[in-house]
Amino acid sequence: MTPLPDSQPALALWGIGAAIVVLLLLSALFAGAEAALSTASRGRLQGLADRGTPGAAAALALTEDRERLLGALLLGNTFVVVLAASLATLLLTRFLGAGAVAVVAVAMTALVLVFSELLPRTRAVASPEATALGLARPVGIMVALLAPVAGAARGLARLVLRAGGAEPDPRAAVLAAQPESTGAGALHPSDGGPDRARRDRLLDALDLGGRQVEEVMMHRRDIEMIDAEAPPDEILAQAVNSPHTRIPIFRGEPENIVGVIHAKDLSRAVHRFVQDQRGTAALEGFDITDVAMEPYFVPESTPLDDQLREFLRRRTHFALVVDEYGALQGLITLEDIIEEIVGDIADEHDIETPAGIEPQPDGSVEVDGGVPIRDLNRACDWGLPDEEANTIAGLVIHEAQSIPAEGQVFDFHGFRFEVLAREGNRLARLRVRPL
Repeated sequence: MTPLPDSQPALALWGIGAAIVVLLLLSALFAGAEAALSTASRGRLQGLADRGTPGAAAALALTEDRERLLGALLLGNTFVVVLAASLATLLLTRFLGAGAVAVVAVAMTALVLVFSELLPRTRAVASPEATALGLARPVGIMVALLAPVAGAARGLARLVLRAGGAEPDPRAAVLAAQPESTGAGALHPSDGGPDRARRDRLLDALDLGGRQVEEVMMHRRDIEMIDAEAPPDEILAQAVNSPHTRIPIFRGEPENIVGVIHAKDLSRAVHRFVQDQRGTAALEGFDITDVAMEPYFVPESTPLDDQLREFLRRRTHFALVVDEYGALQGLITLEDIIEEIVGDIADEHDIETPAGIEPQPDGSVEVDGGVPIRDLNRACDWGLPDEEANTIAGLVIHEAQSIPAEGQVFDFHGFRFEVLAREGNRLARLRVRPL
């Protein structure tokens, strides 16, 4: 390589140095984009795109053809690294002569490895979706420019393999042979039908770590409880007529949970008690707390995947949910978590109740305030955000920054919300319509 002539102005040397820095930054951009777009969940990107998040649609489009994407990024990264090494050799040859080659090899290897590979890839993998959103548009332009050249290079590689006696599969994805499983469920987002149902179940199963117990628990106002101080015949009648297998027991006030009774344990205890006392009149001395299990309390902020593992470890299906002050907030069962993955599970004792979501002829939906946002999104194929609130009423209160009165109407997130009924401080019924 011919060294720069002595007459070369110093400004040109600085220009070459600046070009090397720019090329290394481009290499970091290519490496970070490859790591982010390869590890980002297509399910999460689809959800962000549905909510209109800037850059989400562009990132999702790039991941549609991973072979094309990774081929273009590989080509761009290889080109800028080789060009940077060439310019560094040209620059240092002026000062070091022939010894510049060894110095450039060592220095460029260290610079590229640390600053153009490890740092951007580590940053991208730490938050792949956020990085993908930020880089989607510039990377999309680069992929559009480089993809034809990368495709020609892949074709040339296949021709060379054929000339050597190998017959590569034309359908094989050489650069993207291992797509991530997290986004696999979103590859076929058909409108309804079994494909959509399978996708939703898969995404729900893989997203448990990002959700908490309070999102799926039954609220305390809906919990059926047994008063430990009630007459024994009333307790037995309530337990027998209840559709639930496990029922919390309180003493004095509903907040004071002293145990959880299992229907089978109650039946066995009553049977033994009657046999021992030889008469049903002996039930007057029966104390339900003697056969109740110790209550199991969990914080409302517990991630669902942790709670699922804890249920399995403790070999129990039932937990009471409390807030940071220890106040009862609701209950959660193993079935609740499983239903988040596979959908509603009904048995012969379940009571048919309305879902609280009633589509109207004008395209709007009347919904109970306590319906979870996630359930409404599933039922109507909407994209209402659920980061700040779990229920429809909670979302309206959060956006309004107050408790609205009946008849008030709000427009946000592309929907119109009308308060139909309010009970005390609770929004009981709302009408929701896409704008």
